[in-house]
Amino acid sequence: MIFGTASKNERPVRLSESTRQFAYESLHGKYGDEAVSHGAVTLDDVEDFDMLDDYGKYDIAVRRIAEQAPLRITESERVCGAATLGLAIRHVVPATRNGNAVYGSMSHLTCGFDRAVNEGIDEYEKRIDLRLSDTENLDQRQIRFLQSLRNTVASMRIWHKRYLDATKDSRPDLYENLQVVPFSKPRNFHQAVQSLWFCFAFTRLCGNWPGLGRIDEYLGEYLKRDLRDGKTTLDEAREILASMFIKGCEWIESDTAPGSGDAQHYQNIVLGGLGPDGIDITNEVTYLVLDIVEELPIGDFPITVRLSKNSPEKLYRRVCEVQRHGGGVVAVYNEELILKAMTDAGYRYSEALRFANDGCWEVQVPGKTYFTYIPFDSLSILQHRVLKKDGKDIEYESFDSLYACFKDELGKTVFDLCSGVQNAWVKDGKWLPKFPMSVVALFEDGCIENARDYGEGGPVYNVVSPHIGGAPDVGNSLYVIDKLCFKEKRLTLKELYQALSDNWQGYEALRQYVTNKLTYYGNDCDESDSYTVRVIDDFAEITHSYHSDEIMFVPGVSTFGRQIEWAPVREAVPFGFKKGDILSGNLSPTPGTDAAGATAIIKSYCKSKLVRQTTGAALDIKLFPSSVEGENGLEAMIALIKGFIALGGFFMQTDVVDAETLRAAQENPKEYKTLSVRVSGWNARFVTLNKEWQQMIIERTEQGI
Repeated sequence: MIFGTASKNERPVRLSESTRQFAYESLHGKYGDEAVSHGAVTLDDVEDFDMLDDYGKYDIAVRRIAEQAPLRITESERVCGAATLGLAIRHVVPATRNGNAVYGSMSHLTCGFDRAVNEGIDEYEKRIDLRLSDTENLDQRQIRFLQSLRNTVASMRIWHKRYLDATKDSRPDLYENLQVVPFSKPRNFHQAVQSLWFCFAFTRLCGNWPGLGRIDEYLGEYLKRDLRDGKTTLDEAREILASMFIKGCEWIESDTAPGSGDAQHYQNIVLGGLGPDGIDITNEVTYLVLDIVEELPIGDFPITVRLSKNSPEKLYRRVCEVQRHGGGVVAVYNEELILKAMTDAGYRYSEALRFANDGCWEVQVPGKTYFTYIPFDSLSILQHRVLKKDGKDIEYESFDSLYACFKDELGKTVFDLCSGVQNAWVKDGKWLPKFPMSVVALFEDGCIENARDYGEGGPVYNVVSPHIGGAPDVGNSLYVIDKLCFKEKRLTLKELYQALSDNWQGYEALRQYVTNKLTYYGNDCDESDSYTVRVIDDFAEITHSYHSDEIMFVPGVSTFGRQIEWAPVREAVPFGFKKGDILSGNLSPTPGTDAAGATAIIKSYCKSKLVRQTTGAALDIKLFPSSVEGENGLEAMIALIKGFIALGGFFMQTDVVDAETLRAAQENPKEYKTLSVRVSGWNARFVTLNKEWQQMIIERTEQGI
């Protein structure tokens, strides 16, 4: 059985044939198709359902899911529990009333599964009961929320009991572990993995899409102890952990309607980095995870590795060895910069040390953070509110006056976003009610203690991040305007307006000049880079000014593919692209404008004060497979990452793939079912992307090193 790779070398084979077969079936949609066929549980027969309060409705839905969701126990799995209701794949609680889902669900978070594993759910129940005993200091909403948490644990017990009954005779190995976890502390590595998986599977069975966080930190000690005591081997541990990864593919369908990809359920993992004692936690689990995704093309758990100048050399090498197979599965964080970014924004250092992400790449403290981001298109601000107003061109005496107008409009946008959230969420210092999120809240520190739900100020940190999009396109546009219209006076601003209004028709000579004779962001040109840097840095300072007592407002830079949906409403740009063209993604150069190689891209990107972009600024790098082959190619990749860290990068996602392979997949999708590509914070199987998304991936400039 062969799994595809972008490398000339085949993927290694370390796992058993039965495990590899299990992976093949999962990756080709066997279990996703089963889930879709089951759909959801129905609440149509619940009398007086509409008379219940919101927590009453939610609790009945979760209990019925626990009671009626089909169980799945496969022959090859080493851990059990399965999210078998297909409506959960659509990001809602899979329980319907009159054919409609009764509640939405949550994503963009990493739950505190580490605490659940290390303490056991019995301890959660004790904490809930203790908090409920103080009814004199709780209002009715708080009491109902805590009761809902109690009911959530009860539903989890129902689901757990069903698996106990199903495995008692047929799978005594699974049964033995389930007798202990997840309600008590694990006694060994296998039970720790089972506990993690069972909590995670229950959470997403109920429709939520959480990340798993730093699994090498909280599973590593269990494995070390078992290896020391001779209770397991690395090969056996790899099989157990691989089973968890394969089961994470259970929502893959054999035939998915094209869109933005089928592997974006935000179940991210973060590896490596400093632990709570300030010592690097890289361990056997770190390398087993990299082993698994090197062997199996599983993109459903996007991995980001926390690296610094002090990280083990072996870890750098293993990251690059995995990246060479393509798929974009492994990205990297600059740990030292991120720790400073978080502490500068107000996180305690002890909490910042724990950072993971929200299921994409925006950093947060796992198990303690409510997070959401608000994207906006800064190019639209420039085009529709600075260069034009009410459809009419605006004249400026100088570039400084033009930029002052842009900065003012940028500030208004950020103010509107932040004040809108503040007013919608909090009134007179009190959090306003939202729909129930008890299954998620159970795994978030602060919710029990504060007796408030996940979306109502319960977690320790409540973070909202305005995300600027299109910044490199704004920077390039400002560069051309300043250079041609104000510095060199080659043409007036009015003449440039006319060319853009005409979509460059009749101005081909000028378009060729700005396209081919000027050097843009992404080529390590200080002159042109300075405009993007100015936009990014000003945005950060504006956003940081809106902190409130209840909500941390912090900046980030992203598009997450929105450059596709923004394209039809954007105008032609001064640097030669026409209306409807797909422009820059995240903080990466506009495709086709980066001609000086991957190192130059990194240098341009790192000129911004990325330490001020608290939740992150993503850089996408697409490498030619031929440029990373052999020992020289591997050393070049390692040097590229080390340069990224030394220069002050934040987050870099690297994919190794050539455009010809992607075009072949467009022509013969059945032959490339498992071909994974990095999209933007998530991976997707290329054939599940629609034509626009596929073209966006293909058009990213391929770089040498």
